[in-house]
Amino acid sequence: MLEREIRILEDAVREAGQEIVRISRDGFETSYKGKDDPLTTADLAANSILHEKLSESFPDYGWLSEESAEDLSRLTCKRVWVVDPIDGTREFIRGLPEFAISVALVEDGLPIVGVVHNPMTGEVFSVVKGHGVALNGKAICVRERKPDRLMVLGSRSEIRRGEFKPFEQDMDVRPLGSIAYKLALVAAGQADATFSLSPKNEWDIAAGVLLVEEAGGWTSDKQRNPFRFNQQNTLVTGVIATSSACRETVTGRIESHLQSSH
Repeated sequence: MLEREIRILEDAVREAGQEIVRISRDGFETSYKGKDDPLTTADLAANSILHEKLSESFPDYGWLSEESAEDLSRLTCKRVWVVDPIDGTREFIRGLPEFAISVALVEDGLPIVGVVHNPMTGEVFSVVKGHGVALNGKAICVRERKPDRLMVLGSRSEIRRGEFKPFEQDMDVRPLGSIAYKLALVAAGQADATFSLSPKNEWDIAAGVLLVEEAGGWTSDKQRNPFRFNQQNTLVTGVIATSSACRETVTGRIESHLQSSH
């Protein structure tokens, strides 16, 4: 049942989370990988803890992380850790408790174990494929009913750029940071859906996709294709995640928006 994997992963993620909280309190340095792509000493410290703990326990598993040099030998591994040490670094820098550590174990392209942890709120969302989803040890699931007006979690920057404007007439769009955290909250039934029609990386979403699906929801990329992870090109076209009850409503609205904007 992958008991050893989930136990060691939860321990590693909690330890990385404690270090992030400590660094947040004591101060950190920020550099930039690109124009709007910050990197802090907390990202690197968390990545180092996760890599050390997971690679030590599972030396045969591959490694794909936002903050590690690319190692294409992962493509030959049956199992690969897909890691974002801090998803939502901009929120971390601003002191907003809307970022998360996201780690999935992928086997033959599909996530089989995942943890998303918000170290500021203490929430640990964990999942093993076929065995349901838990938030701090208690079972959770997606919303079962479709409300008259959907509650959707949206990216702060995408809302600022007007990307959710076309959906606001019949959806309540709530701004929130990390996509990994948004996916976890959908899995926990705290929103009906989240989506981003902008490209994402595998490490942003791999754990969250498994959380939503195991909690009874549905996920796909922008074109409604299912995800395959540990690809040579780690970019995906976007992400859609909904409760099963809202799937047709959300995908239909997105589809008509994409058609009308072409």
